[in-house]
Amino acid sequence: MPYINKYSPLFIALLFHVTGLLGILFTPYKDWFINNTPVVLLTMFLLLTNSQIKSFKAYSLFSFIAFITGMVTEIIGVNTGLLFGDYAYGQVLGPKIYGVPILIGLNWFVIVYCSGALIKQGVELLQNKLNIKITGLAYSIFVVIGGATIATCFDFILEPVAVKLHFWSWKNGQIPLLNYLCWFIISAILLGVKIFFKNIRINTFATSLIIIQALFFLMLNLFL
Repeated sequence: MPYINKYSPLFIALLFHVTGLLGILFTPYKDWFINNTPVVLLTMFLLLTNSQIKSFKAYSLFSFIAFITGMVTEIIGVNTGLLFGDYAYGQVLGPKIYGVPILIGLNWFVIVYCSGALIKQGVELLQNKLNIKITGLAYSIFVVIGGATIATCFDFILEPVAVKLHFWSWKNGQIPLLNYLCWFIISAILLGVKIFFKNIRINTFATSLIIIQALFFLMLNLFL
């Protein structure tokens, strides 16, 4: 049974995203698939959480911090335009708090956490292959900057698709550079906080999830 438990989240994530991709691009039920986006996002969060078999307390605390940070910054952004730019959320992503869907807070956590896991796994692979040791402050800086870059690149892929699917909209249809700058800075801050939770073990599903979601939005970018 351990084999099934290990690969079940990966299979479910692939099933949801491949089915969603085909449904949006090639079936007359495009709107149904789009309107069920909240189900997919919540399911991915639950799969990620269920896959965290160790360090669960630290994982839970960091997820709460990332959720609150994401919600607060988005609420400021939506209501003032001081962060990210001038934008507004549509109805697709479900219930809102001060104009921001609750799922957006979860999404901030998932993207940042998975980006951090991916860069950490990349660093470990680099060290093992090249026999290079990155430790201490250099390691922390590498993980923070690298993870924030991954998270920002993910948002860059996501943004055009999100607008097309009516997740949110930008004033004059223009995505400002401020959006990506804020994504990088906030992601870097959260990843910096995560470093203090040294006992959070790498969740292997997290690296798979960020890659699956990035490919999903990249394909929609190309063909939608």
